[in-house]
Amino acid sequence: MVKASVLIVAVLTVLIAMGLRWREQRLPQVASQKRAGFLARGKKGIDRWVTAAAIAVVVTLLVIGGLNWLRVWQGG
Repeated sequence: MVKASVLIVAVLTVLIAMGLRWREQRLPQVASQKRAGFLARGKKGIDRWVTAAAIAVVVTLLVIGGLNWLRVWQGG
């Protein structure tokens, strides 16, 4: 179960990071700030990955925890 959780978190992190990057490119306020320095771009990328990882962990906790509680409530 732990290996499955880690795999789910990794896959969700990549998918969510891709979605966040797509969203950033589509928003006019964020897309207009393309002339950022090297450090600013790096920080923006790290922030995106940390945000994606946090969202992936919460989703995984809810799904795996919900499945666990369903099993507990069913008595088995």
